[in-house]
Amino acid sequence: MRERPGVGLGLALLSALTFATSGTFARPLITGDWSAEAVVLARVGIAALVLAVPALLALRGRWPVLRRNAGTLVVFGLLGVALAQACFFNAVRYLPVGVALLLEYLGIVLVVGWMWLVHGQRPRLLTVAGSLTALCGLVFVLDLTGAGRLDLVGVLWGLGAGVGLAGYFVIAGRVDPALPSVVMASGGMAVGALVLLLLGLVGALPLRAGTADVSFAGHEMSWLVPIAGLSLIAAVVAYLTGVAGARLLGARLSSFVGLTEVMFAVLIAWLVLGELPSAVQLLGGALIVAGVALVRVDELRGGRTEPVDERADAPALA
Repeated sequence: MRERPGVGLGLALLSALTFATSGTFARPLITGDWSAEAVVLARVGIAALVLAVPALLALRGRWPVLRRNAGTLVVFGLLGVALAQACFFNAVRYLPVGVALLLEYLGIVLVVGWMWLVHGQRPRLLTVAGSLTALCGLVFVLDLTGAGRLDLVGVLWGLGAGVGLAGYFVIAGRVDPALPSVVMASGGMAVGALVLLLLGLVGALPLRAGTADVSFAGHEMSWLVPIAGLSLIAAVVAYLTGVAGARLLGARLSSFVGLTEVMFAVLIAWLVLGELPSAVQLLGGALIVAGVALVRVDELRGGRTEPVDERADAPALA
């Protein structure tokens, strides 16, 4: 049993809550003058700079560790940061924040398929049940027979975010334990920001930003407010509390607690943006969360006899 489990639980919940604000902060920007890719670049670029100092302190001159994990940081930045967040914020252009996040969390089910097909790790019965439950939930979330059908483009962006999230979990589960978590977070966001910037400079991605006031929570305010919220609250605070909580709870349990991000995101979007999924979509969301929870419970049960890596973490990404 780890010390101070109550503190760890509180930090993990705070991390999920702050991560859940990302879609709400991003919505007024991407429905205005900003492209989704520019929003992601601002978020991860500022957060990477803020976390650079604690990352350097955590390394304490252990540059060989950083060089040894350079490839992992690059892939993590491409999949877990750039792809996941760009697809999620593009999905928010077409879908309610809660629905976009539910589609992204299907990435956890994709991990099950990846580990089975590539690594031959046949899922246990509880994992299969959880995966099927989540897929049934997806049918309800899409609400294909309802009056207000979801935009197919938004659904595809949301599923793309799920692919990025799956890549994040696969990479986070294989990270070198000698690499501090804050270095992983800061380095991954720096790589993601650099890639988005380079693609924008060559014209491959639309990096469009503006300085006009935005409508947020029913009020007109400066664009700096949601940018500050995205980078400081939804990135810096979210990652730091996620790392601290994971060190006290362990990667598996902290990522299980991270499922509360879906609930927080729906609640925040309802209170701030007035968005609330339909009853059928809420049922589907509950099934997706229940299915992912079953997968997580199976991981916890299967990992009881395994040594726990105290340095690993797996916070959410949205």
